[in-house]
Amino acid sequence: MKPKLLIVDDEKPIRDVMSRILKANYTCLTAPNAEQALTLVDENPDLALLLTDYKMPGDNGITLIGKAKGKLPALAAILITAFGEIELAVEAMKSGADDFLEKPITDIDQLEQRVAKAIEKHAALRMVEARPLPANGRQALTAFTGTSPAMERVYTLIQKVAPTSATVLVEGPSGTGKELVARALHDLSPRAKGPFVAVECAALSKELLESELFGYTPGTFTGGLKDGKAGCFEAANGGTLFLDEIGEIDLGTQVKLLRAIESRTITRLGSTEAIPVDFRLVAATNKNLAALVRTGTFREDLFYRLNVIDIPTPALKDHKEDIAALASRFLADFAKIYGNTVTGIEPAALKTLKAYDWPGNVRQLRNVVEKMVVLATGPTLTEADIPEEVKSGSSDWDATATGDATANGDATLLSRRNQESPTSSPARQECLAPDTCTLADTEKRQILAALDAARGNKTKAAEALGISRRTLHRKLNEWGLS
Repeated sequence: MKPKLLIVDDEKPIRDVMSRILKANYTCLTAPNAEQALTLVDENPDLALLLTDYKMPGDNGITLIGKAKGKLPALAAILITAFGEIELAVEAMKSGADDFLEKPITDIDQLEQRVAKAIEKHAALRMVEARPLPANGRQALTAFTGTSPAMERVYTLIQKVAPTSATVLVEGPSGTGKELVARALHDLSPRAKGPFVAVECAALSKELLESELFGYTPGTFTGGLKDGKAGCFEAANGGTLFLDEIGEIDLGTQVKLLRAIESRTITRLGSTEAIPVDFRLVAATNKNLAALVRTGTFREDLFYRLNVIDIPTPALKDHKEDIAALASRFLADFAKIYGNTVTGIEPAALKTLKAYDWPGNVRQLRNVVEKMVVLATGPTLTEADIPEEVKSGSSDWDATATGDATANGDATLLSRRNQESPTSSPARQECLAPDTCTLADTEKRQILAALDAARGNKTKAAEALGISRRTLHRKLNEWGLS
């Protein structure tokens, strides 16, 4: 049976032309407006894709997509906009559209390809939804905190997608816990006993990224390792490869990445031998990849390969009801780390935390709570303990101030730090005056303490902190330390 499409446009000639183009491979229904379109959605629960114009009498195309997907969550949707209306397209993607096309549509092959890709993506999603949840699914999500509807949607998607081999794209602002999602997908998958390999794409130059991903043979680089090096694809064999901030990858590396995903083989730099690799790919980005495709900085074919299943992570301002639970968790963690007796937060202080918009998201909240715990003068945190930038509502937040620590409290980072003595390092005694201590001071103290605990071994210190060795070197160079 052919997949069923619904074409919505107030101009009959356009509806008829698109139907003629697509009817060879699809059963095409048409409607002149959103009202009639929604009636057809109700009557056709097997509908595969909605293709709608933006400007129509009554509800516009973006509103229609939102209502239609409310009735059929697995429905694929493509919005048609006037040339140059990128802002509308971005809004549509946020409302649930999978893609958008610009008028006039003159490339028939591209239209057919985009329709097929959107349907393919949602066919995979419908298969995922049909699978039963793993019995231990919720227990494996203990690294997360929050019971808001926004977070519950994330948990549900993780539990449904994890048992499959589907490629996943995790999208969301910096500091929202994208790596935690990737780790949960790995831990709940049949690959849980295999390796989890994370690559910070934004932290590496083109040359370094290629060598890290694909490895290299002896003599490829001047000063390279004598015996060559296996890349991250090989290291992730039998497990999960997590590519963070994949939108930063240059076009040349994108070609090689696409080839690896499609062929499940890689070729080390300096070699012609194809090496088979078995991996599950999870990618993350804080950018709109569909918009990058439009500007020519991200390959369209790679985007569709990555965006089989999309898991959006919400900004903290969109689930403020979780702030109390997050703050309590961070308070308990840091009170244990630093050996103090802080046990709670006054209601007035919690109200102030909830009123702030948190541009740095959960990562920023975590660091603010840590600072409050370090500087607390009593067993309960009060409004006086809240940093001035939070009380004043300032949005001047530098997302790099926390290094590469993952949001939501990075359970791995905290569990490693729990083993440190809170008084073992002189670095921990720095900056205890409330008027002079900043988040950057707190970060520096943590890094120096980790170096002390690792006896100067930068690799071990970086692992304990949950950041890359490159980031650690960059921080030390900023402070004039070798």
